[in-house]
Amino acid sequence: MSFRSLLNSERPLVLAGAYDAISARLIQRAGFKAYFTGGFPMIGARWGLPDIGLVQLGEISSAVRDVAAASSLPFMVDGDNGYGDVKNIVHVLHTYERLGAGAIMFEDQVAPKRCGHIAGKDVIPAAEMEAKIRAVTQNRINPDTFILARTDARDVHGLDEAYRRAEKYLAAGADGIFIESPHDVKELEQIARKFDVPQMANMLEGGRTPILKPSELAEMGFKIGIYGISLLMHAVRTMQGVLEKLAKDDISFIGKGVGFEEYKSIVGFEDWAKIEDRFR
Repeated sequence: MSFRSLLNSERPLVLAGAYDAISARLIQRAGFKAYFTGGFPMIGARWGLPDIGLVQLGEISSAVRDVAAASSLPFMVDGDNGYGDVKNIVHVLHTYERLGAGAIMFEDQVAPKRCGHIAGKDVIPAAEMEAKIRAVTQNRINPDTFILARTDARDVHGLDEAYRRAEKYLAAGADGIFIESPHDVKELEQIARKFDVPQMANMLEGGRTPILKPSELAEMGFKIGIYGISLLMHAVRTMQGVLEKLAKDDISFIGKGVGFEEYKSIVGFEDWAKIEDRFR
């Protein structure tokens, strides 16, 4: 099933954030229909860096390739700000389409961009982003590729400017809208009612937006709920706990992680063993 068709069948489409290959496998094994990748969690996990524009397309696309190879689910990838002008953003589009992305999110931040919940961000002129949206929507390799236009104007110029930009980006051809970092539930409700197109809500732990259940987002009218950094944050906390114990000569963590046989199953050991047994 394509990403676009899932938007019609799921209420909402819940996207957990896959930051590496094994997290993508776990998302699929847990029964989710699609996932999100790129941005804050991937940059932190793969390079140990903050999401402030230090990593660019060549590096990130290599990581996305590895994640996509580990799961057969449809996925949305973070295209950031396109890393340049209209030709650069089309290059980003084609790069991710060739890797199998069913949806790509592009934002209107200036370069170097940063995580939408980190202070110090700014946005490009709306007309510049409109041109970028027209460029990608008119140059898709796959007509079914879903283009989500994100605006970070809420924190920079206010909610009214975010609405104005969203309307312009939709007129330029975007398939859906993402207004980043609403500050409270009232704003989320207002945003959800504002546009009759698929909209995404970002449930970022520790960010400015209240964290709601997928069912609550669906009641508001959001078609996509993204929980992009939750897997990474909880994995990091677990690793910290194990290391703290080990540093204190405490091995009480032994046996509390995933079992060895279960891990082998997660990474597909049985499938490779069958090939080995049949053809060796």
